[in-house]
Parts: sequence; structure tokens; C-alpha cells
Amino acid sequence: MLDLHGYGQSILSGAIVTIEVALLSLLLSMVLGIGTALAKLSRSLIAKSVAVVYTTVIRGIPDLVLMLLIFFGGQMLVNELAYMVGYEDYIDINPFVAGVLTIGFIFGAYMAETFRGAILAVDSGQLEAARAYGMTSLQVFRRILFPQMMRHALPGFGNNWLVLLKTTALVSIIGLDDMVRKASLAAGSTQKPFTFYLAVSVIFLVFTSISVGYLQWLERRYSASLRREA
Repeated sequence: MLDLHGYGQSILSGAIVTIEVALLSLLLSMVLGIGTALAKLSRSLIAKSVAVVYTTVIRGIPDLVLMLLIFFGGQMLVNELAYMVGYEDYIDINPFVAGVLTIGFIFGAYMAETFRGAILAVDSGQLEAARAYGMTSLQVFRRILFPQMMRHALPGFGNNWLVLLKTTALVSIIGLDDMVRKASLAAGSTQKPFTFYLAVSVIFLVFTSISVGYLQWLERRYSASLRREA
């Protein structure tokens, strides 16, 4: 049993922050990913070009560098815009909000490629039949495209989620009190870095193990659904 020298509660509170950042970032990345995937497959040259630039830039730059660029660059942009409208006080962006937006923005590009491949795997005949029955584009997406797309996207989606979950460790560098930052402060106070970083590693392993189990259950459920339909 690890002796956390009274910092156990602090580490657990940081773990809650970590999972909150991960889940909200996942939601944002899914929205961006689906939107970008549809843009890549659209007939609009502008939408397709913007989507290609977005995914190319994001996937070509390390996550840590992107986080620093987006956080500090975004903070500069907000303050420049505020100054232009006459607001002279410095605006300090909340690290939690910044972390969610940054990770969500980064993984939106990875989700886009996963969803794009999944959309291409859906039988186009079903989409055309739905439109022939008079469904709107939104109804086709909600009733036909999205459920089948998720079946094909699940393996890649799961891998992206696991990487996203571990990437939340980077938010400590922008000042968010997640469990990595809590562990860093505790390690500095007690001079026992191995103990606290080992504890963080174990918590991440628990999170990822639960996630893998849930993803495997989802895959079995979708596979059973496909067998019943067959």
C-alpha cells in the first residue's frame, strides 16, 4: 500500500478533475470530428479545404506544442480583441476551460478521420432510400447514418479515447489542478516523486482498464445487433 503522506485526498480530487476534462474534451472532439468528417465528404470546396487544413495541421504538430500554442495564442487573441473594443484589464482564461477546448480541438482532427472512414463504410443505398422516402438530411443522419457509422467507428473511437484520456496529463502545464499537478506539488513537498507519480500511473491504469472493458462490451453489443439483423 502506497503511503501518500496525507496527500491521498488531494490526488483523488485531481483525478476527478482529470476525468471531467477527458469526458468534456471527448464530447467536443466528437462534435468537431463528425462536422469535419462531413465537411471532408461534402461537395463544397471551401468546407473540404478547411477540413483538410485543420486535420493536416493538427496531426502534424505534437500535442504538447499544440496545447501551448492554442492556450497562450488563444489568451493573446482574447486580450487583443478585448483591447480593440475598449476593455483594458487583462483577461486570464480559466485553465479548465482552456484544457477542455484545447484537447477537444486537437482530438477533433483524429476523430474526423475515424468518422470519415466509418461514414464511407455505410451502405450509400440506404441513405438514398431514406431520402427517397422524404426524410430530411437531419433525419437521415440521426436515423440511418449515425447509428451505423458508430458501429464502424467504434474500434478507432476507442483508441482515440484512450489516447485522449492519457493526454489530459498535459493540462498540468497550463496550471490546471489535475492529478498530475497535484502529484507534482506533493512530490516537491515530500521529496518522494516516485511514490506520487506511481500513484497517478495506477489511477490512469484503472481509468483505461475500465474504458477498455466498457468498449469491449459496446463492441459485443453492436456485433450481436448486427448478427440479429443478418
